[in-house]
Amino acid sequence: MLSDDLLNGAAEAAKYMGLPRASIYHMTKKGLLPVIRKSRRLFYRKSDLDAAFRSEASHG
Repeated sequence: MLSDDLLNGAAEAAKYMGLPRASIYHMTKKGLLPVIRKSRRLFYRKSDLDAAFRSEASHG
C-alpha cells in the first residue's frame, strides 16, 4: 500500500535511514534523493530511499 511506503517529511526520512535530518535536507537540495513536494511539505518513499542508497553503495 502506498501509505505504508510514504514518509512525511525529512525528519521521518532521517529516522528511517538512520541519518541526521540535515543530511536528508542536504541530499534533497542536491537532487540526490527523490522527493514528492506538496506545497511546502516533503514526502519520501521508503522504496525510493532504499534504491537511492543501494545505488550509492554500489558506486563507491
